[in-house]
Amino acid sequence: MTATDPAFAPDATVEVDDASVWFGQKVALSELACSFGPGVTGLLGPNGAGKSTLMRAVTGLIDVNTGHVRVEGRDPRRDRDVHRRIALVPEDEAVPAQLTARELVRYVADLHGVRDPAAADRALELVDMLPAADRRLRGFSKGMRQRAKVAAALVTDPPVLVLDEPLNGADPVQRVRLTDLFRRLGAEGRTVIVSSHVLSEVERLADRVLVLVHGRLAAAGGHRAIRDAMDDRPRHVLIRSDDPRRLAAALLGVPTVAGVSLTDAGLVVTTDRAGDLAVAVAPVARGLGVHLREVRPLDDSLESLFRELVR
Repeated sequence: MTATDPAFAPDATVEVDDASVWFGQKVALSELACSFGPGVTGLLGPNGAGKSTLMRAVTGLIDVNTGHVRVEGRDPRRDRDVHRRIALVPEDEAVPAQLTARELVRYVADLHGVRDPAAADRALELVDMLPAADRRLRGFSKGMRQRAKVAAALVTDPPVLVLDEPLNGADPVQRVRLTDLFRRLGAEGRTVIVSSHVLSEVERLADRVLVLVHGRLAAAGGHRAIRDAMDDRPRHVLIRSDDPRRLAAALLGVPTVAGVSLTDAGLVVTTDRAGDLAVAVAPVARGLGVHLREVRPLDDSLESLFRELVR
């Protein structure tokens, strides 16, 4: 560890020291060393990378088999006082469906000894849930349940907030509002750890990113540095049109195109300069009289992108 190592935060409040976790034959974390400090840190990686395992270790829900985890210098697994300083928003849907949103938030407040009767409404207001506060959770969409869980975490006013895929199911407007909220909490000096498997999502949330793949740290730094580390890797772009064969033949003559393949989903183009490809596709299609229906990267989900990075 050095002062300039991007895996380690200055003024760290959460420290992970050579931590390994395994379940039977499955290794979930492998000798992971990193830390988190005030502000928003994105925890990025494909599904199964170990993000949720790390978050559960940080919040004391599971123990590490080897190594250490410390929150504000204390072991979250063995020191109960740490739990007053930290809150987790889990990815799973473990919420009592019979409760209303207000009842859920008040229940969490009671568990943590929060005596301020207005605390629940303040937390609900932060996530724009007051109008629906007295509706039962069983009637909520996934995005609304996520917001209710965030409110329940915020009711304790935690200095350390751990958010596991918190934007799943949120509509575009609520994604923007939640992103703004998390950034504001980080700007207030809280340690906010947010996981996702979508690079563009983390870019909006965090200035610092840790990348996990197969339970190991694959990369760390600002999201621009992470993006730069991947820019020289082959990228894959799906193009749907009314004449994919003619378009494929024409795109083979474009310098930025490394290869094309026809699939059931459409034409998949391999390129090492996705930005240049995006500029080139429309003029080529227009010249052929081919109508484009969709152009989108297949690497926004990090399954394939970070597999290449690890190699």
